[in-house]
Amino acid sequence: MTYTLAFEDADPDDVDLLGGKGAGLARLVRLGLRVPPGYVVSTAACREYLASGALPDGLFDEVLARLAQLEARSGKRFGSDRDPLLVSVRSGAPVSMPGMMDTILDLGLDRRSAVAVARLTGSTAFMADLVARFHRMYAETVLGVMDVHDDADRLVRSVAPGDDPDTAFTAIWAACDAAVAQETDERVPAEPVEQLRGAVEAVFRSWNTRRAKTYRDHHGIPHDLGTAVVVQAMVFGNLSADSGSGVVFTRNPATGEPLLYGEFLAASQGEDVVAGTRTPDPLPGAMPAEAFAELEATCRRLEREQGDVLDIEFTVERSRLYFLQVRRAKRTPQAAVRIAGDLLDEGVLDLAGALGAVTLDHVRQIDRPGFDAADVAAARERGDLLTTGTGACPGQVSGVLALTSERARELADAGHDVVLARPVTSPSDLDGMIASQGIVTATGGSTSHAAVVARALGTACVVGASDLDIDVAAGRVRVGDRVLAAGDPVSLDGASGEVFAGAFTRATAASASDVVHRLLVRAEPVTGCRVFARVTLPPQVEPARARGATGLVTAVDDLLAASGRLEKLVQTLMRQGRVTRAVCEELEESVVVELTPLLREAGDLEVGVRAVDFLSDDARELMQQTALLARFPELSMPVGAPDLLRAQLAAVTRAAADSGARAHLSVRHLRDPAEADALRALRAQLPGAVPVGAYLTSPRAVSHLASMVRSDELAWVEVRTVQARMFGIPARQLLTQQPLDDYVRRGLLADPRTVLDPVVGSLFAPALAAAPRSGPDDASPALGARLSGRVSAPMVGALYRLGLRRFAVEVDEVRPALLALGQAATGG
Repeated sequence: MTYTLAFEDADPDDVDLLGGKGAGLARLVRLGLRVPPGYVVSTAACREYLASGALPDGLFDEVLARLAQLEARSGKRFGSDRDPLLVSVRSGAPVSMPGMMDTILDLGLDRRSAVAVARLTGSTAFMADLVARFHRMYAETVLGVMDVHDDADRLVRSVAPGDDPDTAFTAIWAACDAAVAQETDERVPAEPVEQLRGAVEAVFRSWNTRRAKTYRDHHGIPHDLGTAVVVQAMVFGNLSADSGSGVVFTRNPATGEPLLYGEFLAASQGEDVVAGTRTPDPLPGAMPAEAFAELEATCRRLEREQGDVLDIEFTVERSRLYFLQVRRAKRTPQAAVRIAGDLLDEGVLDLAGALGAVTLDHVRQIDRPGFDAADVAAARERGDLLTTGTGACPGQVSGVLALTSERARELADAGHDVVLARPVTSPSDLDGMIASQGIVTATGGSTSHAAVVARALGTACVVGASDLDIDVAAGRVRVGDRVLAAGDPVSLDGASGEVFAGAFTRATAASASDVVHRLLVRAEPVTGCRVFARVTLPPQVEPARARGATGLVTAVDDLLAASGRLEKLVQTLMRQGRVTRAVCEELEESVVVELTPLLREAGDLEVGVRAVDFLSDDARELMQQTALLARFPELSMPVGAPDLLRAQLAAVTRAAADSGARAHLSVRHLRDPAEADALRALRAQLPGAVPVGAYLTSPRAVSHLASMVRSDELAWVEVRTVQARMFGIPARQLLTQQPLDDYVRRGLLADPRTVLDPVVGSLFAPALAAAPRSGPDDASPALGARLSGRVSAPMVGALYRLGLRRFAVEVDEVRPALLALGQAATGG
């Protein structure tokens, strides 16, 4: 067969073909676990369907052939009036996209099979529930008819176990049909085989729904993967009191605590748990004791065998445990880092595996600030704590209240921080969830749609805040006697589950930072790298040091701009009309005044100081650049104004001597060995001057690296600027989203913000091979990489493999850089 594979015949490692759900089920079957039998329709079939708009030739014949095999394994018949086989039809993309695509349960019900279900279970009420569930899910998924089955649901609740099943089926199916008829001329097929065909096509189509595309865009998932379809025999958690459905994480996905974390909802199907329409109990809840003991043992086994924390869906049918899905668990940033460290301690992961389990964004999100403790205490005293739900994703955020996803997006686009409050979220809320800093729902548990998606987004989230009466139509939220209107400020704590009226000041949480530090410190000995942090003011030094920086970089124009002295210098130059001794003395004294406190704070950290760049994009307006360069064209050349350079070199030397710090001065835009020689000649005129170096911003400068830098000097290559010049685009565009995002999405350009261009890499390799070492005890090349904006793991990895061992980044990017270097050094 070309397009389909039975679970037992599939290769669990072929995720691209089977999708994540199919691969996980194949692995569980190979491990001998109790899995309802089934088969996978591959992603290849989906891609052909999406390309042509029709099922590939022969595909549905295969689907039916696999169905016959499934009948043989289960001992049941599809559409039978004796022992009917019902199936679930679920999507399964190669990359986890929770809640984004479609599922249909209880498929295969017609009059004969429904009556047989009632007879076999002894309950017409159970049969009625299945019929209504199936009809609603099929209508929503395949026909696009949403939320119209209220009359049918009410009718189901009136059916008693001993009622006549044929009469009950007739009434419920007719009520469901009438509901669908209000919206469309199409009907849910009464024939099971047609139901199966429609469901397979609907799952394929769901790959290209708006919500699925939005999710892939947000997470950088390729759009050409397609989804597999998993067809699996149904087991029924809603069959009896000793049945139920649940979700379990092998460790707490919010905190990383090494204990089972999950929920169980008795007498329910899986959709009841994940949809958030009912609030389940924490495990074990009402789960039969023997089934829970089996679940615990299996979770421990699976975690060690797969070397990761897992998210497992299961059903209990009359006290018998069945496994329906296993996948890598979504987790919060705090949990990801703790779990990686714990698994390393336990010997489940090596260092490469532990570092590879954490992303740069995890580290960034942990560094986000939290609420000021005094503000929170004052709010409690005032009675501003509205309610406490279940903390689903840590993070402390304040924002204006939005009750619809559309309004959340509008407020975010207008520059507001937003907290989205919904009775319950659904995939249609994804746009608003992405736009929001926080999410709160009135119902649902820690495995509901809101919780899972929030963890994937890294967005603070509280679920199951049942005291909240969220009236979307009226535009208000009521908690007891208190009413908040849409647009009012609110705050939430995604760890404690607390929701407050009003906004809070935020401060950095030290405990989360400690978790990151304990993991990154293990990578430090293997990288052999030094990371410098860009600072301007003395108070920035300690945060840089705390994040792991082993050096600092600053710039004279930044120092002077922060104090207002840069504009004064430019005004003096324009007034004088030439570079006078008075101008140079003013510059020297200004630098000494601003730099000395920074160097004192730096202590034993080496500090690289860049001279004023009169071509700087950042300071263009402050320096009145057009007028200044028209009056002083020599300032457009790196050593065109030697007196100004001499003044800065003297200032850095004095400040270093006064503070006892190690410092060097670099000049931007050097591109020829003769310019480097001219800079050294200036240094020779000042006995005891600090070392000099260069900021390289052009391909030509990189190619001349070996002849421009000596062993006691250090050059910094500005990767962003060199990449931009290689592509012929303005360097400032590499710090923006557009138009580069559109170009990258259209495949017109590899993203120069995150990937080292191979041509640029080919320049670095010979230059680094010929470059002098930076000191007698240092085997590293006399070259560092200056990275602007957000650090990218592929970029850092490429530079590391070329041999660079010094990196200069923004303060907030120090720890992401350290992680990326650890991953590059260990292959993680």
